[in-house]
Amino acid sequence: MKVLIKEAVKKFVSSSSSYPVRIISHFDTDGITSASIMCKALSRAGVSFTLNIVNSLTPDFVMGLPTDSLIVFLDLGSSSLKLFGHLKEVFVIDHHDVKSDFLPNTFLLNPHLVGDREELCSSAVSYLFAKELDVNNSDLASLAIIGSVGDLVKGNGPINDSIFFDAQVVVKKGLLLYPATRPLDKALEFSSNLFIPGVTGNSLGAVELLREANIPKDNGRFKSLMDIDDDENSRLITSIIMRRKDYDNSGIIGNIYLVKLFGKLEDARELSALINACSHAGFSQIGVSFCLNNKFARVEADKIHARYKQEIVEAINFVNFADKTQGQGYVIINSKDRIKDSMMNVVSSLITFSSGYKEGTSIICMSYLNSDKVKVFFRMVGGYEKSGRKADDFISSMMESFSGDWSGHSSSATCTISRVDQDRFVEILRRKLDVEVVQI
Repeated sequence: MKVLIKEAVKKFVSSSSSYPVRIISHFDTDGITSASIMCKALSRAGVSFTLNIVNSLTPDFVMGLPTDSLIVFLDLGSSSLKLFGHLKEVFVIDHHDVKSDFLPNTFLLNPHLVGDREELCSSAVSYLFAKELDVNNSDLASLAIIGSVGDLVKGNGPINDSIFFDAQVVVKKGLLLYPATRPLDKALEFSSNLFIPGVTGNSLGAVELLREANIPKDNGRFKSLMDIDDDENSRLITSIIMRRKDYDNSGIIGNIYLVKLFGKLEDARELSALINACSHAGFSQIGVSFCLNNKFARVEADKIHARYKQEIVEAINFVNFADKTQGQGYVIINSKDRIKDSMMNVVSSLITFSSGYKEGTSIICMSYLNSDKVKVFFRMVGGYEKSGRKADDFISSMMESFSGDWSGHSSSATCTISRVDQDRFVEILRRKLDVEVVQI
């Protein structure tokens, strides 16, 4: 990987002195942190650039890009390489699967190319690029950690270890409830990664659980997860497990990563969720400014995140009572225009990690993207290992019958279809899933 990065930086430095630079990045946490790293690094290097944050790459959008510029795609592009033929020069810094041969005008910086067994997210690759450009960019390592946490990258291996070292990450073992640095009652009420019946989305339920665990207030407010002692922590875990007795609790304990941003240690998961909320609420520019330590953006991001968490609770409540199409080993939920696509992306993940569905169950959520498009999210409870079905391969096979773009990983994938095709899509989807069950 190091050799490929050196080659990429050398080529980029040469090309950026000849052409205008345009950065196009994905709008999730990994994409926003990747963009922030690149923007800061290029600003320090005196390279002028423009930035676009996008939900996905469509053929129309790519065709509209300037042909006289150096285009840099971050956290997307690996599945769209065939669209770049008309562009002058392209850099793709990404970690998604490569779906086609790349063209002579494209430099692809992707861990999959070098056969590394170590999993790297796009912000980690962007950070390695920035550090190779100038070692002083090592102060951007915390952004790579936030991006990795946001993309659920395991982070095991020497490359990730080096980034952790640069970021001076504090790692603690504990309950995977975030934010670990905020009052427990609020962390429990708005927990989006650890679903607790009667508590998640319920302020009174959160306070009642803390009473059951005999965790008192301190100076009029509840302490944070990082502030409670070992006995309180044990009682809290016991109370949560009792509430989650019908759920798998094997993954509720793990590593908590604290990184320094705005001069203090904060839970990387909370920072990731905050950045993600900004983008999904339509304020990706606030997310980028936040990553670049803009104090005004921090205030605005906190407000956006607070509203966003409430919207998540409302969306989950809607999905719980919505009509569902169910079969053996799958559930299809079409919210139509009741839940916007950016929110459905989050809700589909929450259902996967938090619901009572058996491991191996395929969760398919649909939401109207605009007046004529539908966004489809394909997730699997427990990952593809539990179902024997790879999400990206499955969606790829589905899209052979439909026009639209798609992308994904082994355990999750998305695609966009025409709204007039949604009924036919569901029909073919059910048929394929039912056939797989019969074959198994």
